[in-house]
Formats: sequence, C-alpha cells, structure tokens
Amino acid sequence: MENLIEVTDKNFEEMIESNSSMVIDCWAEWCGPCKMIKPLVEELAVDYKGSVTFATLDVDSNPNTSNDLGIMAIPTLLYYSGGQLVDQTVGVVPKETIEEIIKEKL
Repeated sequence: MENLIEVTDKNFEEMIESNSSMVIDCWAEWCGPCKMIKPLVEELAVDYKGSVTFATLDVDSNPNTSNDLGIMAIPTLLYYSGGQLVDQTVGVVPKETIEEIIKEKL
C-alpha cells in the first residue's frame, strides 16, 4: 500500500531518525492475526497521512532488527516519537486503542 513504507534491517535506523512520529507494524506472511490487523493499519495510515508515518517490518525477512527490538510475538505495533520507542501493542487490538496511543504519545 502506498501509505505504508517498508522498514528493513538496512534502513531501520534511518527511518526512525527521519520520521518524528512513526508506527511500525511487525508482521510475517504466515501470521493469521497479522492479516487481521493489516487493514486497520492501512486505514490509519490514510487517516494520519502527513502527521504519522506508518511502516511495516517483516520479521522473517529482517531478523536482526526483530531480534534487536525483542519482538517475541506478532503482530506487534511499535510507536516511535522523536526517534524513541514510546509504546507498543502486541496482538490484534481495536482501532480505537491504536488511535488512543497515537493521540496520547505521538
């Protein structure tokens, strides 16, 4: 989707530093719950275009970043503000929960 950028082992640090507010969806192709939350993330990427950057991180293709971040379960949403991790959610959560975190912390 055009409103989502792809974060990889190679560009993770650059993406975090160059985007003041960012939500990263950590997922894998085989993950059923990841497929459930993806439409919410895509919808929010459109809703918050211009104020919050939404990205995806395929944990299977980017094991170094996944390990460095301590991703133990997916889907995990990571919330970054000013280059710092400020919150995270694990599992499928309602859109309202994600928006609450965005409004509070980003």
